[in-house]
Amino acid sequence: MDKYRVTLAEDERAQLTQMVSSGKAAARKLTHARILLLADDSLEQEHTDEQIVQALGTSLRTVARVRQQLVTQGFDFALLRRPQPPRPDKVKIKGDVEQRLVELACSDPPLGRCHWTLQLLADELVALGVVERVGIETVRQALKKTTSSPGSSRPGASRPTRMPSTSGAWKT
Repeated sequence: MDKYRVTLAEDERAQLTQMVSSGKAAARKLTHARILLLADDSLEQEHTDEQIVQALGTSLRTVARVRQQLVTQGFDFALLRRPQPPRPDKVKIKGDVEQRLVELACSDPPLGRCHWTLQLLADELVALGVVERVGIETVRQALKKTTSSPGSSRPGASRPTRMPSTSGAWKT
């Protein structure tokens, strides 16, 4: 016996049927609509969760979650996408920290090293107290976006070279 039984009202069923038949909605929303239509017990066409999974190619967890959302939080919540949780700012190194990183990367490496590695730069930023913690990928991304050559307005370590023509035409 299912923990969450789906029983749709006539207007809800009509809305879902119209949405699925038109196909003009987000794929996730259409999949949830199909799950609810197949899980509806009011039409006496009982489908198990395994049958719904086979018919739609989703997972058991998705079917169970849609059932639960409909019963506990309502029709609209089961169809609509939940807002994503707030994330910290994607750019970790900016402003003064970025300037300090570039200065550090342009300076002489520590004794016993011939050049700075990303791990050395990350460790040095933490040791200097510039940041609390930082990963090597964050350091790499911050250095990648800087202009390496002072004489060039384009970012990157080297300028692109012109390739010779492969057309076989004579140069004049």
